[in-house]
Amino acid sequence: METIFSKIISREIPADIVYEDELVLAFLDIKPINYGHTLVIPKKAFTNIFDGDAETVAHMMKIGHKIGLALKNGGLATGVNLIMNNGESAGQEVWHSHLHVVPRLDNDHAFSHPKHIETTKEILAETKEKLFAALK
Repeated sequence: METIFSKIISREIPADIVYEDELVLAFLDIKPINYGHTLVIPKKAFTNIFDGDAETVAHMMKIGHKIGLALKNGGLATGVNLIMNNGESAGQEVWHSHLHVVPRLDNDHAFSHPKHIETTKEILAETKEKLFAALK
């Protein structure tokens, strides 16, 4: 399936590319949260983490780490969020896997704090067992 990201990879449309290797391409987001907001995408397209291979997903995170350090060392950030939306319910909008490297600044108010749910020891135990079984 062709996406805006596959068109960037094939150079059909321009992008401000900041990093490229054999597995990934990284470029500035055209709708940034803060200056330096970068997307890391796999060259071999997959929809999201659920159908991506572990090697490529790990490499995406490795490059996200590298870009995060560059943002901090370059004075563009005091903190960094690494965000990967996987699936519609998680807010994924482009159906080509991508990792957001979002530079953060003190008091930028870019994100609100998450709302946490109430839980009990029993619910945590049940959740742990379900997850443990699915990891086998």
